[in-house]
Parts: sequence; C-alpha cells; structure tokens
Amino acid sequence: MLIFTAEKKLKKGRYFPLTAVQRFDAAGKRIENGVYLGPLGALTFEGRFSWKNRILAFVFEQIRIKIGPLDPLEISLGKKDAEEEPSNKDPFFIWFYIDEEIAVARGRSGGTAFWCRCRRIASS
Repeated sequence: MLIFTAEKKLKKGRYFPLTAVQRFDAAGKRIENGVYLGPLGALTFEGRFSWKNRILAFVFEQIRIKIGPLDPLEISLGKKDAEEEPSNKDPFFIWFYIDEEIAVARGRSGGTAFWCRCRRIASS
C-alpha cells in the first residue's frame, strides 16, 4: 500500500490517506497500480514490467475505472511491442530499501515513494 511520496527536491511530501495498492505477478511479469475508494469505486492501471538488479521498469497497457455498482470501464492504452521488455526509457523505480514489510524506491523523475505490506484487499 502506498503511504507517502516526495518530490525530487524534498520541499514537501504527500501522505495518502486512501488505499493505493501495487500488485505484482512475478511469473507473468504483470503489474497493477490502483487507488481504491471502497464502495465508491477504483482506478487501476495494468501492464507489464521487467526487473533487472534494483530497477523495476513498467509499461501500462490498460486503465480500468470502476464507479459504484456499475461495470468497470476498460480503456486500452497504445501498446508498446508485446515482445519488448520495458526498459529505463519507460517509467521505472529504483528500489533502495526492501524488507518483508516496507519498500522505498526512487522514481524516474527523482521522487521518492514509500510502501508498506498490507493484507489482501478483496475486490468486488
């Protein structure tokens, strides 16, 4: 669950009092980023990732918008060649601390993000 982000020059940061989750499928090399607003809905981004050393690069291929009880709206993004792995030319994180409970990474733009492990969130 994303907890905090800071800009490149640490003048201020942002605390996220809502559920922002990042999920990985290591075998399928898939990533999902999402912001969940309980029964109000959710916004998720899904795509592929590659992980080399400490760098996790990713390309989002689909956005899903869910509002209340309505069926989700799925929007396909322009796809990069499916055979080509995401690289450091794509958005990426450089992980500089990871343990069983927390992870801290720096993004391509230089900002820092802090995540903590959370219990599985049931999706509806």
